[in-house]
Amino acid sequence: MNLKLNDPSLLKIDAYIDGEWVSSKDSINVCDPSDGSCIAKVAKVGAKQTDLAILAAEKALKPWQQLSAKQRANLLRRWYELVMENQEDLAQILTAEQGKVLAEARGEIVYGASYIEWFAEEAKRVYGDTIPAPSADKRIVCVKQPVGVVACITPWNFPNAMLTRKIAPALAAGCTVVCKPASETPLSALVLAELSERAGIPKGVINIIVGSSSEIGPRLTDNPIVRKLTFTGSTEVGKKLVAACSETLKKTSMELGGNAPFIVFEDADIDSAIDGLLASKYRNSGQTCVCTNRVLVQSRIYQSFTDKLVDAVKQRLIMGVGTQDKVTNGPLINQQASDTVDRFVKVAVAQGAKVEIGGEPSNLGRCFYPPTVLTNVTNDMEVAREEVFGPVASLIPFETEQQAIDIANDTNVGLAAYFYTRDIGRVWRMGEALEYGIVGINEGIISNEMAPFGGVKESGSGREGSKYGMDDYLEIKYMCMGGIDR
Repeated sequence: MNLKLNDPSLLKIDAYIDGEWVSSKDSINVCDPSDGSCIAKVAKVGAKQTDLAILAAEKALKPWQQLSAKQRANLLRRWYELVMENQEDLAQILTAEQGKVLAEARGEIVYGASYIEWFAEEAKRVYGDTIPAPSADKRIVCVKQPVGVVACITPWNFPNAMLTRKIAPALAAGCTVVCKPASETPLSALVLAELSERAGIPKGVINIIVGSSSEIGPRLTDNPIVRKLTFTGSTEVGKKLVAACSETLKKTSMELGGNAPFIVFEDADIDSAIDGLLASKYRNSGQTCVCTNRVLVQSRIYQSFTDKLVDAVKQRLIMGVGTQDKVTNGPLINQQASDTVDRFVKVAVAQGAKVEIGGEPSNLGRCFYPPTVLTNVTNDMEVAREEVFGPVASLIPFETEQQAIDIANDTNVGLAAYFYTRDIGRVWRMGEALEYGIVGINEGIISNEMAPFGGVKESGSGREGSKYGMDDYLEIKYMCMGGIDR
């Protein structure tokens, strides 16, 4: 991809530590997944630079938290405005390194910026409490204070929004951050650092480092200066990070894997359910943590729903390079991802599933995999048990409401779930019975900055966004004042 920016100075390739751009003799190639071309060579740093970033964040911590909430809010607000002013360039960078279509990339920039805007306001709303005292000579007050230096580790599927969703509440609370974006998509993180500097956020408050997880990770988990680690990624890696953080009893928040059911009852508005499923399943070519993984359809409408879905996929989804007009689905992040999706499909077919559309690697390029629909799937198949993270919709029939609940909850994770029905009683029964942190009811797109995002079971802990989103970046301090004369 020939990357053309209105402001070429936004393309940064060095680490950002203590307000300085730091080069390295080692580098990481950032490649366009649509054609494999190298977009940039980004500085690859290691343990030494990670330690320097942590020290920079520690040095900046006290001056940053001593700013008034309104001062921090104003700086965050200016950062938000700069992101929005440069939306097109940020979207072009995102599409180039991640592959998602440009319309989705533009949407992600707005979505990511919304967290900066939201927490700029929430910075002024960190309230404490007064508590009735146990005796007349005492007073009890609770205040909330920043947890300290925060380490942020983010994935490649939403390289802008996953970072702002962590940095914004941390800064609003008075914390400073050391961030490790995914090596596949570091450019979106580095441009955020550039814009934060232009916004006037002091040096050391935000630090961005790119490199090997095996080198950087242990420095973040083991260093006692880091008081919180927030991670978005796989359950497997999340468990290891929590275990490593236990040595210093760090606060952690984990947004981990999912296996989202999308349940369609016979009384549902089928056309609306098709629209919701296309958005939930095939957005970003199926590479979202809240993406539908299993489609549960009541038996009496199973065939008609299948026919409508296949027709919708055929007519409405167009695969191609993300910058091309009318394209809805870009490449997967790399060939390994495409090969993994293909293996899921092949194994499912061997186990009795039927391919209704798609199901074979595309001739557009090694990272392209077409939107696929599988029928005759059962919940014990690997394609239903594992998070596919690709454009494959696996359709499973069910008979009763209870059976739908049992199938949906038969998983060790619980991030997002969806269901479509017009029965108000069923809405409440299903909403309460589904073991998931997020439930979409007659709706396929559920994420926004105003709502708490997070899962239950092995999908993690903590919440991002909403009024609850700063809780994990704050500690509650109880102060008991005695000796008060009456």
